[in-house]
Amino acid sequence: MTRTALRGFCFCLLMTAMSGISLAQSFVLDLPDQSQRAEISQKIGITNITINYHRPLVKNRKIWDGLVPYGKIWRAGANENTTITFSDPVMVEGKPLDKGTYGLHMIPTADEWTIIFSKNSTSWGSFTYDQAEDALRVSVKPRAADMHDALTYDFDQLQPDSAVVELEWEKVAVPFKVSVDVHDVVQASLRKQLRNLSQYTWMSWDDAANYLSTEKVALDLRPTSLLTVRRNRILAKRF
Repeated sequence: MTRTALRGFCFCLLMTAMSGISLAQSFVLDLPDQSQRAEISQKIGITNITINYHRPLVKNRKIWDGLVPYGKIWRAGANENTTITFSDPVMVEGKPLDKGTYGLHMIPTADEWTIIFSKNSTSWGSFTYDQAEDALRVSVKPRAADMHDALTYDFDQLQPDSAVVELEWEKVAVPFKVSVDVHDVVQASLRKQLRNLSQYTWMSWDDAANYLSTEKVALDLRPTSLLTVRRNRILAKRF
């Protein structure tokens, strides 16, 4: 292939890649996005869950099985990857998922959606999605919802150890449940925290003891006995 032909081929590839990108967007300048960027976070116990995404508008368009075709992979937002980050291991619809940042993709149909957590969280949308990079897939049921002109993610049905993440756009909502083993996560965190400077204050040990006692959780925090800490606290008040 001659150099001229190679340049032409590369130019065609570039134009193809750019065809789905708004003229208002730029790779090098900070300009407004037509689908504006958003971030939402929720804490369950001490576990942080954060979703980064862009919010396309309905704009009187047919969304489901129109702009977003049924049966095909979708970026669950707009522009670059929608991502979801878990600071600790979680359960999604009862299935384990390790901590980390994942590309969030979905395959919609009229009656069932597939939610995909991809180990690749840095791609542009779903154009280069590879099923071999899946960390987890779960199936959920969509439901009818009030009109949402802008694509929205929300956390609903909040419990001490769980929440329901919902994608809402047009008149459809797609929920999936995220659960956390709060006691296990807190115990692992306490073991780390009580190895640093916190171990030298009785308040840290007392706070840990109060939590474990209230939650009826047994945890051996040797070499310092929680009972000894409580005794020392009482003695300190007396003298």
